[in-house]
Amino acid sequence: MTDLKLFQLDADGRDTELRGSTVALEVELQRRVEAGLEQMLGIRFVASEYATGPWHRGRIDTLGLDENGSPVVIEFKKGSDSGVLSQAVSYLSWLRSAQHEFEALVRKVLGGEAAESIDWRRPRMVCIAAGFSHHDRVAVQWLPERIDLVRYRVFEGGLLSLLLIKSTPGSTRPVSDRRQSREREVTAGAADRSGKTSAQATAAAGALPGCLQDLYAELDETLTAWGEVEVAQLRHYIAYRQMVNVASVVFRPKHEAILVYLRLDPDSVELEEGFTRDMRGIGHLGTGDLEVRVVSAADLEKAVPLIRRAFEAA
Repeated sequence: MTDLKLFQLDADGRDTELRGSTVALEVELQRRVEAGLEQMLGIRFVASEYATGPWHRGRIDTLGLDENGSPVVIEFKKGSDSGVLSQAVSYLSWLRSAQHEFEALVRKVLGGEAAESIDWRRPRMVCIAAGFSHHDRVAVQWLPERIDLVRYRVFEGGLLSLLLIKSTPGSTRPVSDRRQSREREVTAGAADRSGKTSAQATAAAGALPGCLQDLYAELDETLTAWGEVEVAQLRHYIAYRQMVNVASVVFRPKHEAILVYLRLDPDSVELEEGFTRDMRGIGHLGTGDLEVRVVSAADLEKAVPLIRRAFEAA
């Protein structure tokens, strides 16, 4: 189902469907999403209505930096617009040609640490519109770009729904010469030419103990059992994402452990020493406030309900 339905109990205890609609002005949608950008999409706001210059002759609705360090271009359409994909490709083309400009902008708005963390291998385009055609959904599968198609609806009572219709991982692009030396130093998050995830590549190379290879295979199966889940191989961790990162996986071979960071409120969990940990305010690789330490099949079995809750809440 690609159409979100909302129901409300009436005074007689019967469910009444809330009819969704579109915004009257595109800017209404843009301003509302920008105000809650990080909470809604896991993206930090960088700029609005950004001019791309005389060559590209465009104005990008929103620029941002996502939780994995990827540059993001967001384009809003109040209705359904068949030209949104060509616009997306054009703006991503500008983004790659304006890396220094974007980095300077991020440095000014988010600070030096954020600018240094930018990952240029997988720039991302998010298209938010009232609907997408069948041709749009087919076309994104053939484009080498990383594109998310998100359908919106507004409802009475100030409700806004965002539904991920299609997400394509795109192809990983080489980083600039200036960053290649930094990338070579990071091997834990690398992927081989076969297209395996970084974890699979690490396991194949024998870097993980045999017990972790088998454990990760089961964990990966658990994390990808929740519909369309993108597995993103990043510098230091593996992200499992839908609209936002839901889980991040980090390997600790020396301790024969796998750390899973879930997008779950630690206050809603009864913490268990040595198994779960509240990571709010504690720096760590990956994203997510709840750390789950998996060292055995029994740990993974205990982790399944927490993983389920994280995906259901995403």
